[in-house]
Amino acid sequence: MISIFFSPRGTTKKTARTILEAAGPVGERDLLSHPLIEELAVPVEEPVLVAMPVYAGRIPKSCREQLGACLKGAGGPAIAVAVYGNRDYDDTLTELQDLLEDKGFHVVAAGAFIGRHSIFSNVAASRPDEADLTAMRDFGARCQGVLSAYAPEGAHPPIAIKGSHKLPPYKQVSFHPSCGDRCVKCGACAAACPAGAIPKETPWVTRDDRCNSCGACIHLCPTQTRQYRGEAYEAAAKGFEAKCAKRREPEVFF
Repeated sequence: MISIFFSPRGTTKKTARTILEAAGPVGERDLLSHPLIEELAVPVEEPVLVAMPVYAGRIPKSCREQLGACLKGAGGPAIAVAVYGNRDYDDTLTELQDLLEDKGFHVVAAGAFIGRHSIFSNVAASRPDEADLTAMRDFGARCQGVLSAYAPEGAHPPIAIKGSHKLPPYKQVSFHPSCGDRCVKCGACAAACPAGAIPKETPWVTRDDRCNSCGACIHLCPTQTRQYRGEAYEAAAKGFEAKCAKRREPEVFF
């Protein structure tokens, strides 16, 4: 089994690992620390799970580009997973489905799970919780049953997944992390930033034109001085928290 994910704050990695707890040996590829820059050919007998965070209703643009350019299937099965911050996963699962099918896989299962929101961190702050982890394990068990019965030579019509196959354009995120006065200039944020938005020479600076607001710099900052801040952010946070207060539950498709 191969698990491919992008997990700037660790939640998507935790989700993928929980789903695959009972899957046996799993080879992992985190596109944050090890981007795909050369072909990754997956043999037909090797199932693949691709788990992505949801950014404004889409998978991260850089991940789509990497998977589109480098991932290659041979007719084997794939599992598509989206992790979102309790607002909605929109068309992320159908986007993943179409991408994986186009790259030579057959998507046999898909699931949308909830984690702490990456920008407005008070939303779903305690998730994934125990109920979520149980849902992930149950999904993983059902996936193993589907995978064990998979026959590459059979017919594989696309499974029905909620979402549109006509994708909206990528949206520019309005808020970006900034550096506070506790910065020790360690450079951890600059080294981890997948968008190259933090100069190594001046790690207290953020290039908003490059930043995709993934939150990797916040997660890795040893002094937690990198945060979202400002009056506009605080005002937007209040509205977003009120709008997304109702608990969303995982959804799965087979």
